[in-house]
Amino acid sequence: MTATLLWVLAVALIATGVAGTVLPALPGTLLVLAGIVLGAWIDGFQQVGWVPLTVVGVLAVLAWVLDYVAGLLGAQKAGASRLAIAGAAIGTVVGLFMGLVGVLFMPLVGAAVGEYLARRDEAKALHVGVATWLGIMAGMLAKVVIAFMMIGVFIAALLF
Repeated sequence: MTATLLWVLAVALIATGVAGTVLPALPGTLLVLAGIVLGAWIDGFQQVGWVPLTVVGVLAVLAWVLDYVAGLLGAQKAGASRLAIAGAAIGTVVGLFMGLVGVLFMPLVGAAVGEYLARRDEAKALHVGVATWLGIMAGMLAKVVIAFMMIGVFIAALLF
């Protein structure tokens, strides 16, 4: 493969990864990381060496952890039951088949239904559903920001 085709592949991986930071069906941070590693490999890691790759790797792990922890923290802060957390997970999976609206709102519905089944309290169920959803949205926003930070570190290493 020529260097140009490899660069096109690296950019495509990064762009797909950025999309994947908001679409749960794609491993966004992993794709951004793969594109950056490929970009560094193209020139034998001459411009992008171990220091920027380590920073990018740490950011990728941070984004991955935040992806899982943010929704749980939102649910935990609201006093969610285990059923609410399971409901949010099920809602996330179901939402994948419903397009962007499903991806964004089915975790809320799942958490609220799970909490309602656990406690039969509509107000608490709504509170837990919204708190879980806010946590998931905060995690998604953090993941997008971290993905752009990863790209920024990569571009800085390429240029300087």
